[in-house]
Amino acid sequence: MTRPTRQGGTTMIEVLVAIVIVVVGLLGLAGLQSRASVAEMESFQRAQALLLMQDMVDRINANRKNAASYATTVPLGTGNSAVDCSGKSGKALDLCEWNNSLLGAAETSGGSSIGAMIGARGCVEVVSNTMPRVIRVSVVWQGLANTAANMATQCALGSYDGANLKRRVVTTTFTIGCLQNNPVTLACVTP
Repeated sequence: MTRPTRQGGTTMIEVLVAIVIVVVGLLGLAGLQSRASVAEMESFQRAQALLLMQDMVDRINANRKNAASYATTVPLGTGNSAVDCSGKSGKALDLCEWNNSLLGAAETSGGSSIGAMIGARGCVEVVSNTMPRVIRVSVVWQGLANTAANMATQCALGSYDGANLKRRVVTTTFTIGCLQNNPVTLACVTP
């Protein structure tokens, strides 16, 4: 009677299958890490933009009498270079310092400004110039990945790509209230 031969190689197949499963898992983990890095950068840029937006809102609120004069005709930020703001005051100083902040001038490395978002731009728009005034402050920058086009403001529209899929926007609209009333007509006194 002949003895059946032992089956060989099953352990090798099991090891190969296990290796394939581990490799697929590691590739998935590498992709996840890549996406996490992009999301982290997008989050950092959004936080920077919110700080810069609030900075300009605070500057306008501190100079409420001249709030309408803060309106920008062209976006501040990229395309310009950082300038010396000494010797300026009021609105001119506020816009100059905000422009430099958008350029990242507060943080430098090797002589280059690196402190702001990619391609940061800022706009101040007067939505309503009648009392009470309504002002919109927007900060726009270039994101890393495509997303839906944000049309919350016209600030720097078309500056990053034709379809605005990499354009990121944070914007706020606020009201400059009437600080003085005419005692006879009870209408707002225009500063």
